[in-house]
Amino acid sequence: MNRIEQLNNFLKENPKDNFVRHSLALEYIKMGDDLKARILFEEILDDSPDYVGSYYHLAKLLERLHQTNLAIEWYEKGMLAARHANDMHAYKELQSAYEDLIY
Repeated sequence: MNRIEQLNNFLKENPKDNFVRHSLALEYIKMGDDLKARILFEEILDDSPDYVGSYYHLAKLLERLHQTNLAIEWYEKGMLAARHANDMHAYKELQSAYEDLIY
């Protein structure tokens, strides 16, 4: 059984597990399936806007897809979420990526 199958099996047991959904999205990126990854990241952030780690990966994916305005929006949302969670490490990563994109 490959990693994607394993993660999907975990999701059958607990469909809202953000860690598993995030991991699955990263696997989809590795496989080149950006659409499935994007859908998962957006679902995570719709359900759990405090799941700070997914903002960076979603915004990076959007950058690769040349959807710069959407990437900027997600970086900004992520920085707000990180600040709210008092996660300064994530905030700095998001801010750095954001600044690299807009400057």
